Amino acid sequence: MSRWKPPAARSSTYITAAGLEALKKQLKTLWLQRREVVTALSAAAAEGDRSENAEYIYRKKQLREMDRRIRYLGRRIDELRPVAGAPTDPNRVWFGARVELVDADGRESSYRIVGADEIDAAQGWISIDSPLARALLGKRLDDEVEVATPGGIRQVEIVAIAYPE
Repeated sequence: MSRWKPPAARSSTYITAAGLEALKKQLKTLWLQRREVVTALSAAAAEGDRSENAEYIYRKKQLREMDRRIRYLGRRIDELRPVAGAPTDPNRVWFGARVELVDADGRESSYRIVGADEIDAAQGWISIDSPLARALLGKRLDDEVEVATPGGIRQVEIVAIAYPE
């Protein structure tokens, strides 16, 4: 039996202007931290036997992880397309919208639709690629939307739409 898996679907290339700046800042910070790690790695390598040198092993692993993230961010930043400003029709749900929903049980929830690189569950930021965001895109205030979730079909009503400045 094969362990091959088909490649994951590419995430959308949309991002907010603030999200793009945050990724660029993270990339710059990683490059600066990388210098310190390389210096520490060189010092650990000079101590002698590398096979039993915990500092050397740790720094090599840290450097590998940093290089992987730097490569990813370098490629990803080049392909991202920032979306600036509110859309021409602010009464519809589009990228960047803060949407307040009420489900059939009367529970309220609030989400902001952002790029795949900006997801933050604590703030209620969901990816434009998520099933909920895809179901909401293009809908208007007071529209009822059916969303397929792992727990079954969920009915929600859009009670507010806002676009951050």
